[in-house]
Amino acid sequence: MIKYISNKFYNFLDGLSKGVTLLYQTLLYMFKPPIDVKNIIDQLFEIGARSFPVTALTSFSVGMVLALQSGSSAISVLNEPLYVGTIVAFSIVKELGPVLAAVVVTGRVGAAITAEIGTMKVTEQIDALRTLGTNPIKYLAVPRFISLVIMLPLLTAVSNVISILGGFIVGVYKLDIPSTIYWADTLDFMDIEDLFHGLIKSVCFAMIIALVSCHKGFECHGGAEGVGRATTSSVVTVLVLILVSDYFLSAILVAMGIG
Repeated sequence: MIKYISNKFYNFLDGLSKGVTLLYQTLLYMFKPPIDVKNIIDQLFEIGARSFPVTALTSFSVGMVLALQSGSSAISVLNEPLYVGTIVAFSIVKELGPVLAAVVVTGRVGAAITAEIGTMKVTEQIDALRTLGTNPIKYLAVPRFISLVIMLPLLTAVSNVISILGGFIVGVYKLDIPSTIYWADTLDFMDIEDLFHGLIKSVCFAMIIALVSCHKGFECHGGAEGVGRATTSSVVTVLVLILVSDYFLSAILVAMGIG
């Protein structure tokens, strides 16, 4: 048992050190010319445009459910669906919007990044890149890192709007809340700091997705079975880190007066 625990602890420290090294190298090569603009644009389209439909559908459904649940609870207690717009807006903008967008992108993009880089690793394509004088981190990790940091906050912002619209539809047509009351409850109590609260979280989540997905791909071994293990490990690790870091990010941002 002691040997098992010590091996797990060693593997954790080894992975942590390699992740920090990958972050340092990614940030270092990000600002070194030449910049592969075409590769970045391709990743922006792959991460942003292709992830938008499922992100929008998820956000719309969550907004509708949140409005229905909060309105029904208010009716059962107070006989009036009070502050449904406020509840939906603050829940989505500060918490559910960034987390849901990050979870969707993790399942769709993070797994694909790990599988793609892992396949290149086990088929020795990454070794071929080094032989040709191409830095694998600059060619593979940097474009994905930049694209995720740009697109995830944009997806989060759009999903926030779609979620609030979903809550609006339920609030007006199901709970009979006047549209002016819903929008007043949504906008009157919200400040710009509340918007930045969620967007800052989404930037941090994007960095987590990019670094863990690329790291698991670069460390992949064992053929096709190893690619499957690496992809599963990548998704699970990212989801756990997102949920754990969410609390600490919230505590830090609240202490700083942002939201």
